[in-house]
Amino acid sequence: MTQPLSSVRWPAEWEPQDALWLSWPHNRETWPGLYEPVPKAFANLARQIALATPVRVLAGSAVAAEADQVLRGISNLELVDVETNDCWIRDYGPTFVHAADGSLAGVDWRYNSWGGKYPPWDRDAAAAEKILKQIGVKRIPSTLCLEGGAIETDGAGRLLLTPDCVLTDTRNPGCDKAQVEAELSEKLGVREFIWLTGGGLIGDDTDGHIDQLARFVDPENLVIASCEPSDPNYPALEANYQQLVRWADEAEGNIQIHRLPIPAPRDVDGQRVPECYCNFLISGPQVLVPTFADPESDRRAVAILRNLMPQHDVVPLNASSLSWGLGAFHCMSQQQPRPQVPN
Repeated sequence: MTQPLSSVRWPAEWEPQDALWLSWPHNRETWPGLYEPVPKAFANLARQIALATPVRVLAGSAVAAEADQVLRGISNLELVDVETNDCWIRDYGPTFVHAADGSLAGVDWRYNSWGGKYPPWDRDAAAAEKILKQIGVKRIPSTLCLEGGAIETDGAGRLLLTPDCVLTDTRNPGCDKAQVEAELSEKLGVREFIWLTGGGLIGDDTDGHIDQLARFVDPENLVIASCEPSDPNYPALEANYQQLVRWADEAEGNIQIHRLPIPAPRDVDGQRVPECYCNFLISGPQVLVPTFADPESDRRAVAILRNLMPQHDVVPLNASSLSWGLGAFHCMSQQQPRPQVPN
C-alpha cells in the first residue's frame, strides 16, 4: 500500500540526526591515477562528523579490513557489513522520512549509476534495502529512478531539483514531469516543486544534481552556485540564479537567495573538476564545508556560510583529493534523521 500525500515528511538536513551514513571509498577507478590520498581524506571527514554525530560506514567483507585499518581510533564510528560498488551513498542510500506517527521510514528509489554510466552498480542498487533492514526501519519502495543528490528540501514540503537528471530516458523512460511530481509528493510529502532549468556544472557526471547547484541553509535562505562571467559555467549558473530569484519574489514567505561563488577552474587530465561549496554537509551543530586549495575563494565561501548559519560551527575541510572523484562531502554522505516519536 502506498503512502498518502499527507502521511510522510522529508526532514531538512538541519533537523536532529541519529546517524550519518558513509561508504568506504574502495573503487580506485573513481579517482583514476589519484586514489592514494583518498582514504586519508575520507577518514578526516569521518572523524570530523563523529565529533557531533554517530557515523556508520558501509564496508563489505572484501574491504572491511582496509577500512578498519584507516578508521581505527575514530570513536563514535561503526563499520556496517554491506557490499558496495562505489562510495556515493547520497545517491543510492535510502531517503529517510518521517511517517504520519513520527516514526522513521526509508524511501528506496531505483538506482542505475546516473543513467547507466558506470557499471556494475548492482551492489549499490541493493544497499538501501540492506541498510533499512540492518536498523529495523520500514522500507518504502519506489519505481522512480532517482539519486539522493538530485533533490533538496526545506523540510516543509518544498523541493528543489533539476530536470536533466530525472526526466531522462536513461533513468525514467516515458515518465513525464507530472508523474515524477506525483511520486515525489506521495513518497516525500512534497507540496511545491522548484525545477531549476539553467543547467549543471561543467564536468558533473550526474547531469546536474541540485546539491552541486543550490541548497537551503534554513527555511528562508538558500545559497546558489555562481561564478564570474569569464567562467564557462556562467550561462548555466546565472540562469539558475535568476530563475530562483524570480521564484523567491513570488513564493510564500520571505525567501532570500544568496550567491555562493565557486572556486577558480581546475582541470585534472584535461577534465574540469566540478568543485562547488554547495556540497557542504550539515552534521548536527556542524556544517562541513569542502575547500579546494583556492585560499581566497575558500575563505569567501566559509565567510558567507558563517554569516548565514551563525547557530552552526562552520568547519572548512580540504576536499581537493576527493573532488577528483566528481563529488564531495554531501555526495559521500546520507543523514538518518531522529524519529519524532520512539519507534
